Amino acid sequence: MLQIHVINQLNHSRYRREIEEHHRIRYEIYVEGRGWQALARSDRREIDAFDTSDAIYLLGIVPGQGVVAGSRLVPSLKPHLMSEVFPGLASGHVPRRRDILEWTRFFVVPSLREKGRSCAAAGHIYCGILEFCLENQIGNVTIVCEAYWFDRLAALGWNPQRLGYPIQHDGMQIVGLITNVTTAALTTTRSAYGIMQPVLLSDQRYLPA
Repeated sequence: MLQIHVINQLNHSRYRREIEEHHRIRYEIYVEGRGWQALARSDRREIDAFDTSDAIYLLGIVPGQGVVAGSRLVPSLKPHLMSEVFPGLASGHVPRRRDILEWTRFFVVPSLREKGRSCAAAGHIYCGILEFCLENQIGNVTIVCEAYWFDRLAALGWNPQRLGYPIQHDGMQIVGLITNVTTAALTTTRSAYGIMQPVLLSDQRYLPA
């Protein structure tokens, strides 16, 4: 089973190779694949202003294969994408509390994607996010995303709510969402992907103090 590794400032040094690999995968997907040229760099690593020591990475790692999926969480009390770049998506009132994290930079490598549906690796990342948040008493997750994510998350029981009006950005319609973190959402998400047990490594469940 694909397991999700939680990487933060406490264990970052143990995962230097995987973090480097994930930045290169992000570049291939977002810059080369999706054409986000504002993020282009000569070293072919996709890194933005929020890849700081506060970032929490959830990476799906397969032994012998490496990083195959991942995402990033950032505490809402720290600078993050919605607060610093897209506050208008929340009508200028960005939710910021200790029990809110922002979720960005979700990806799955092309070889694991499934045409016409969300793949198993994606389901593991979704479950990993919910497991991590539940363990750390995180009640909500905010997201800057394309508009179609609203229906996807609603179907999984995340109860997404729009924080403001959508905008057009780089040819995409993007929205600001806030979702609920609940055990019911985790149960529904596990069921949707046939996941029968926790996906996070057991010794990596907690936020830094």
